[in-house]
Amino acid sequence: MKQWEQFSTFKQRGEWVELLFMAAAASHGYHILKPWGDSLAYDVGIEHGGGLLRVQVKSTAVLRGTGYFCRCRRSYNDIQDYTLDEVDLFAAYVVPMKIWYLIPASEILGAEPKVGVMLHPVVPLKKSRECYEHYREAWGLLAKTRRELARTSKPR
Repeated sequence: MKQWEQFSTFKQRGEWVELLFMAAAASHGYHILKPWGDSLAYDVGIEHGGGLLRVQVKSTAVLRGTGYFCRCRRSYNDIQDYTLDEVDLFAAYVVPMKIWYLIPASEILGAEPKVGVMLHPVVPLKKSRECYEHYREAWGLLAKTRRELARTSKPR
């Protein structure tokens, strides 16, 4: 049995992935805040320089062709999108590859909102496809302010 298959529900797997994210962010020197309960749109807060980034943690093990599809909706059946007033950053974990993508919410929720993103950690994409590889392991984005993150198209 694969490690992520030990969970009987997606909620349990999601809680495990949130813990993985918090541990990884802490290992990069960030201060982690965990909201109480499930009533907020974000899963984890990152405090840096007196500001707070709101991070929504997602995961995928769904291989489609040469990439992994990661949904960026509240739940599988939910058609309501997150908004830029609720979330600053998506942290998407490709479970089988143990790879994080830290993607500004503006990339997903901006002018052309997306249901999800295709992540290609193994096979390079053709230039004509959307590519999120520049967000792979982009832990430096957690040091940005909300305003800087909203303007970010590539991590620096």
